Amino acid sequence: MVMHTVDILRQAVRTVPDFPKPGIDFKDITPILSRMSLLKLAVEQLVRPFREENITKVVGVESRGFVMAPMIALELGAGFIPVRKEGKLPRETYSVSYDLEYGSDTLEMHQDSIRPSDRVLIHDDVLATGGTAAAVEDLLERSAGEIVGLSFLIELSELNGRAKLRHRDKVRSVIQT
Repeated sequence: MVMHTVDILRQAVRTVPDFPKPGIDFKDITPILSRMSLLKLAVEQLVRPFREENITKVVGVESRGFVMAPMIALELGAGFIPVRKEGKLPRETYSVSYDLEYGSDTLEMHQDSIRPSDRVLIHDDVLATGGTAAAVEDLLERSAGEIVGLSFLIELSELNGRAKLRHRDKVRSVIQT
């Protein structure tokens, strides 16, 4: 029996119960990251829907979005823009605070990172409740770049995070649970 690429990736993801808090099932992608063949498959799947979209910037969300976003950017011939937690960027930033499934957080992006002519792909590892991705949408609205898509390795469909996103029709997820 030949396994589909998505099934191969799905089987590699480990679920770690009660991390970082009781009741949270953490999706551990490190088995994918640790095997070059799986990492390559994952990046290929993440890039495929956006290859013809003329992406100029890929925004990666701290921290696990940082892992694949630069690889996606290289494959698409685009620049990489980090969205970091509060106080981690050295120049003037846009900032947004938001709630997530186990607390609240603040994200920042350099104000000069995105130009109005940029076609932007947002990438993070997991779409859960949608709070982080919606916050990144808010940051990008301030920069006036065009959001072409949102890319996730895993989407936890039962949490309906897509519903919180203004660009929900542009979401592409490799693995849906």
